Amino acid sequence: MSELISGIAKLTPFSKKPQVDEDDVGEVIDANTVAGGGHASRQSAITKDQLRVSHALKTFLIKEDVLSEDEAGLESDHPTPALQALLNKPHIRVPPEVLDRRYPLPDYFISSSHNTYLMAHQLFGESSATAYETALGTGSRCVEIDAWDGEENRDEPKVTHGYTLVSNIPFRKVCEVIRDVVDKEATEERKPSPIVLSLENHCDAYGQARLAQIMKEVWGDRLLSRTVREKGSQEQAGLGEHVTLAELGAKIVVIVEYHLPNEQASSDDSSSSEDEEDRRAQEQYRERKKTAGAGIIVPELAELGVYAQSVKPVNNSWFESALENAPHHQLVNVSETGLRAHMPAHSAKIARHNSQHLMRIFPKGTRISSANLKPVPFWGIGAQICALNWQTFGASSQLNEALFSGSGGYVLKPAALRAGGDGNLNTARKRKLCLHVAGATDIPLPTNRDDDPKPYVTCTLVHPSELDNIPPKRKTAPYKPHKMTSFLHRENPPATDPIWKEVLEWEYEDNDLTFLRLLIKSDDSFASNPTFAVAALRLMYAVPGWNFIRMLDLKGHETKCTLLIKLDFEDL
Repeated sequence: MSELISGIAKLTPFSKKPQVDEDDVGEVIDANTVAGGGHASRQSAITKDQLRVSHALKTFLIKEDVLSEDEAGLESDHPTPALQALLNKPHIRVPPEVLDRRYPLPDYFISSSHNTYLMAHQLFGESSATAYETALGTGSRCVEIDAWDGEENRDEPKVTHGYTLVSNIPFRKVCEVIRDVVDKEATEERKPSPIVLSLENHCDAYGQARLAQIMKEVWGDRLLSRTVREKGSQEQAGLGEHVTLAELGAKIVVIVEYHLPNEQASSDDSSSSEDEEDRRAQEQYRERKKTAGAGIIVPELAELGVYAQSVKPVNNSWFESALENAPHHQLVNVSETGLRAHMPAHSAKIARHNSQHLMRIFPKGTRISSANLKPVPFWGIGAQICALNWQTFGASSQLNEALFSGSGGYVLKPAALRAGGDGNLNTARKRKLCLHVAGATDIPLPTNRDDDPKPYVTCTLVHPSELDNIPPKRKTAPYKPHKMTSFLHRENPPATDPIWKEVLEWEYEDNDLTFLRLLIKSDDSFASNPTFAVAALRLMYAVPGWNFIRMLDLKGHETKCTLLIKLDFEDL
């Protein structure tokens, strides 16, 4: 009887255990990934003139008076010029003011990567310098390097995830890859953005000096210039104007650690290895740092990080008043759990802090499978750098792509989250969203699938006020072709070209950081419903009218699948 009661208790709807979104799925990215942080330098293998529109959707567009019969080209296998123009029409428009570069760095959200060197798993995966090329190429502008002393060659520090089975790579090689990316971006027509380097230093004094020397050797004038660094010093001392994003140009900006007195290592700083030998090694490392003067950053390295100095707070002074013993220009580096503990009780204070100073949030140490923190609530309090595990294209990466789409990896924060703002994004206005879902064309199916899918669209409205990862979800009915369509004279497209013609509705509090995630899934019997294609958009970017959304697969690849939708907004 006790076992039965225990089993029932596990099913209680009043459990305090955080719920997990079953649709938070993603697969490991690869060299063909084009999405992640808002600007892909890679060219799509599937151009827009290769896209098709089903006969059923052409008929729908005619009935909605979007296109005439001639413009729709019902009997043509190839899109007419009018239909091609609709396919080419972007479904988002990024306001020019969001891309304005005349503001200081704390006024921007920055597309950011965590443990960038890892290819997959956080504890026993492979480290690779090419992972930096992948992250930067798919839109990340802030990348992380964990630097350690080289055991075999003291002159060549290494990059690895300490006390794990992760392989290591030379620090110099990582710098060379980043250099090549900077040079490649300089030759392209688009306007390059600065690369912010989050340097997690585990080296002794000699190793730190070597880090600084190698960065200067490999990067040369690609590093943030001494003139701009000196202006940053004057700004921090209250003697000059802010350094703007435009002044940072396309340079490399290094974040160097600054150790506060009595600083303690966060439980989320290290890996979550269960191996007793690993834990002892970590403890020995911490003791060695204490005896060697853990707070010491050699001048050669500190000189490179004058514009952003990373600190791990020892108390709540950073948001209650002012950070005690702080460097001139602090960047508060905190884990998602460390920050989440202060929300929502102190959200307003944290937002005010973030209107003046940088903040970097990193995933908790238990996310060993490269799962991700949920960035939207943290963006909602003005956190500039939400460092994501870039290895998989899951829900968080999809939302990251939605925020930074078309931006070059930097998005100006709403006025309420910048200097002079009140830190509150909610306008107290209620809005209603009506999502009209017409249908899709060319849903991608796994090669090993034998039966036809029963596709449906499921959508979540993601709002900064949602802290418990239970966003309101709506979905269409599953689509299944009819068997007697010739008798009923109805459109009867195949399962890969479904028609839904449904309207999904939400009511929500108006907020500039509200997002919509769209997934095409299949209602499979006796199995978990697989996801075939995904998309996400920031609602304030949405273009009015009917639009085709280009869907991505779970690796962040572009597909030939398009979803025809329309968004209608109403103030309540």
